[in-house]
Amino acid sequence: MFDSGSTGFMLLATSLVMLMTPALAFFYGGLATKRNILGIMIQSFVSLGWTTVLWIVFGYSLCFSGGEGGIIGNFDKIFLMGVGVDSMFSNGKIPELVFVAYQMMFAIITPALITGAFVNRVTFKSYLIFLTIWQIFVYYPFVHMIWGGGLMATWGVLDFAGGIVVHATAGFAALASVFYVKDRTDKNSTPNSIPLVAIGSGLLWFGWYGFNAGSEVQVDFITSLAFINTDIAASFATIAWLVIEWILKRKPKFVGLLTGSIAGLATITPCAGFVPVWSSPIIGIAAGAVCYFAVEFKNKMKWDDALDVWGVHGVGGVLGTILLGVFASTTFNPAGANGLFFGNAGFFWTQIIAVAIAAIYSFIFTYIMLILINLFTPVKVSEADEKLGLDIALHGEKAYDEGAL
Repeated sequence: MFDSGSTGFMLLATSLVMLMTPALAFFYGGLATKRNILGIMIQSFVSLGWTTVLWIVFGYSLCFSGGEGGIIGNFDKIFLMGVGVDSMFSNGKIPELVFVAYQMMFAIITPALITGAFVNRVTFKSYLIFLTIWQIFVYYPFVHMIWGGGLMATWGVLDFAGGIVVHATAGFAALASVFYVKDRTDKNSTPNSIPLVAIGSGLLWFGWYGFNAGSEVQVDFITSLAFINTDIAASFATIAWLVIEWILKRKPKFVGLLTGSIAGLATITPCAGFVPVWSSPIIGIAAGAVCYFAVEFKNKMKWDDALDVWGVHGVGGVLGTILLGVFASTTFNPAGANGLFFGNAGFFWTQIIAVAIAAIYSFIFTYIMLILINLFTPVKVSEADEKLGLDIALHGEKAYDEGAL
């Protein structure tokens, strides 16, 4: 039966998740060097347009039409055929068109997450090809397998809002991209605008309530559980990262604090609606600590993941998926499962296997895909363009007017 309250909430949640993509552009734009602000921001904003085209034409159909127990769906709902204005989502509470729009916002932001890893090294043309192929062969299959009634759903894999589907796949694709495009010419770059980073991270945190709480796809007790778990974990991760960095680097770093919040948000994402409230501080502290040391490990290995996509999103997504296998409880969500802490080791290992498959597949496919794209158009910009900055070299624009009035 149509539920106006749930429908209104889901329209709001959809708007919040849409806001996360511009927020990501601000976050990455502030972290980028002065010559590459627009180059990184346009990669997020173009996904708003192009991913929507792909989603409406065939993306939604491949994710959520047919293919029960399989790897990918079918083309029954291409161009949203059969999705009428009065079609209802399977829970019978919201219009299917609202669900189409909500899931589309996830599809928009997921590949945009990857861009922070290869900032100021990739041509715009190759990125558009990357954006298209990666969604079709990585994002859509995992959406279908876990959320669309596909293969992993039959295994009992759970992912409340995207630890596997979004963060693990994007984070390990980012690492593969870093290995392929190799180092920047100047790795000693500093953020051009920390206030812009703060605006972006604040809007991401705000939007994440729609990302996680909205994934219940209706308003009920689980919606509130996901909401509060999201905030608690993010808050504890923020403080954990701040304290660790303060102790080790002797000063409290604002960028570190902001990065810690994103790590907490990414880590709680798969767990949000499946775990008890008392576990969210533990998940948050683990996120702040593990993601911090993952970034330090990346630095020690000299992997040029410029904006720490792997350490924050990749490691956060994997960690959250594993901790879901530990803390999930049917007492708090009967639609979920019991985790290791509640005596179910089988579910714990199922989660580990699923996230390992996602991470490995995304890494290998992304690396091979970049090799193939490079056969048709250069993936990496020239050294001259990199030194000039992609804002001028590729887009003919500058973020700030530096001339005198």
